[in-house]
Amino acid sequence: MKYAQITGWGKCIPPASITNDEISQIVETNDEWISTRTGIRARRVSHVSTAELATVAAQNALDCAGLEGKDVDLVLLATCTPSTMVANTASLVQKNIGAVGAAACDTNAACSGFLYAMQLATAQIRTGMIKRAVVIAAERMTWYVNWAKRDSAVLFGDGAGAVVLEASDEPSGLLASKIGCDTEDRNILHIANCGTDLNKYEPIGPSDLMFEGREIFKRAVKGMSQACDDVLSQAQLSLEDIDVLVPHQANLRIIQAIQQKLNIEDEKVMVNIDKYGNTSAATIAIALCEAVENGLIKPESNIMSAAFGAGLTWAASYIKWGTRVTPINPPSASLPPCDKTGLELIAHSVAACKEA
Repeated sequence: MKYAQITGWGKCIPPASITNDEISQIVETNDEWISTRTGIRARRVSHVSTAELATVAAQNALDCAGLEGKDVDLVLLATCTPSTMVANTASLVQKNIGAVGAAACDTNAACSGFLYAMQLATAQIRTGMIKRAVVIAAERMTWYVNWAKRDSAVLFGDGAGAVVLEASDEPSGLLASKIGCDTEDRNILHIANCGTDLNKYEPIGPSDLMFEGREIFKRAVKGMSQACDDVLSQAQLSLEDIDVLVPHQANLRIIQAIQQKLNIEDEKVMVNIDKYGNTSAATIAIALCEAVENGLIKPESNIMSAAFGAGLTWAASYIKWGTRVTPINPPSASLPPCDKTGLELIAHSVAACKEA
């Protein structure tokens, strides 16, 4: 049986940021209000497109794996903020990294997107349909934000992460997974003013990210916890077998609730929401990279990951890390310089939202 081993990992973090103190210049809030309710202290704002974020993360993952784009059979991009709908954004990433002839596809499961994409790519490798895939999660969530609304304006950020999956005889990679969708209350988390249900001949105003925080909290904790239980059962593992928890970085309170339900110690949990905010599908991809970089993930670590997003999608995965935790080659890709601050990058959008 073939497995889909993770052999490369890479990320792309935009340089411009907005701190909680800075965002208080836009909406009525302060650092204490944001940090105590969410765990967020800053978020990044991209000066480039989703495709560019994804390209940098993918190239750095390929460098890490010691591969070139031409070695790849599939480029799979998880995003709910594509640069273009038609053609798909993955096709531009495929072109940018030189993955000539590789299949290229976008997938949208919102915040659960990276784990959904991991399962899809892993299945193709394990059935022998392909040998190598680059799985990317990239988001420009700040593009959707209505800066006149405090509850959503403080939450989201931009960024990208990626992994390279390769066929291997070694039992590693994604070994158990549970994905699903609870559509009963899908309207508690959605983006208005976007999509072909709209009348394109009428002005629609700025996009608006709508969510009901308390209900989302309850459903997120329940959905992710149950999915983790299913995955542990599939993998025939106990909670004591888990070395690292890499959860979706949406809210520190949700992370802590999942941690408590799984009875996992603080030192085993990857948390970076304080630096980046909620980057939707990209949160787990970025957190996975940083967990390797900071030594939290070690050779042959047992990793549990869980996510919850609009739809209401949910996912949990058990990942067995391989033996290598250092890149074969250093990252070669980076974003072009940014000569603006985070506040300067969003100034036009802020003005438009306040006028709407």
